[in-house]
Amino acid sequence: MERVENKSMPLISIITPTYNSENYIADTIESVLAQTLDDWEMIIVDDCSTDNTTSVIRSYVEKDERVKLIQLEKNSGAAIARNTAISHSVGKYIAFLDGDDQWLPEKLEKQLQYMQEKGASFSFTKYKTMDQKGEETGTIVDAPETVNYHQLLKHNVIGCLTVMLDVEKVGQVKMVDIRSRQDYVLWLELCKKGFEAHGIQEVLAKYRVSQHSLSSNKVKMAKQNWKVYREIEDLSLLKSLWYFINYAFYKLSKSLFNKIL
Repeated sequence: MERVENKSMPLISIITPTYNSENYIADTIESVLAQTLDDWEMIIVDDCSTDNTTSVIRSYVEKDERVKLIQLEKNSGAAIARNTAISHSVGKYIAFLDGDDQWLPEKLEKQLQYMQEKGASFSFTKYKTMDQKGEETGTIVDAPETVNYHQLLKHNVIGCLTVMLDVEKVGQVKMVDIRSRQDYVLWLELCKKGFEAHGIQEVLAKYRVSQHSLSSNKVKMAKQNWKVYREIEDLSLLKSLWYFINYAFYKLSKSLFNKIL
């Protein structure tokens, strides 16, 4: 559907799923409020939190109409939460930011400028990591200048918290309903359709590495990658093995490099 220009419509819709993030969600929202570009809406979908997450969010909703809260009736996972936010979004662009991560102040402004100058429909950036307390770990995750489908199959170099999409160009997007790696599947889908992902060579976000996150559990992540190859992308056994070997080699070399440092 073509977007009708309307000054009341925000330019960028920020998609934020959250669950039991009472200790982090305020910092996440504050990082959006601190953006140098202010033409946005932040759609936060709470996935049935059992702590005070929604109370914290409501305190911001009452102060700034750009911050919006949707509460799911049952715990459904990040894919459903993100899809719910996307279905309520009206921006020309959508950007992703989970409820425990943060953006640097110029993230939206710089990324939007880059996409408009390059005519890019799909972009992502470098980002740094922080621990559960919000202290930076010193690790920076690089972003290659461009990524296509076959390169992305080898390993996911795209951080969800850094992605911005021009929905007028890529069309309506929806994440597959699986409990993890649903963002990776969407990036693969877009690249398979010919939308090359453009990496911005600047750190513009901070990712929180949780003790219980998938990214901290290498065995679970490896199993999910194999599932993506075989069940989602429907690759042959031979192709799946080839890409999985590339994925495993990348992870191993990265781990060894970090230990040396």
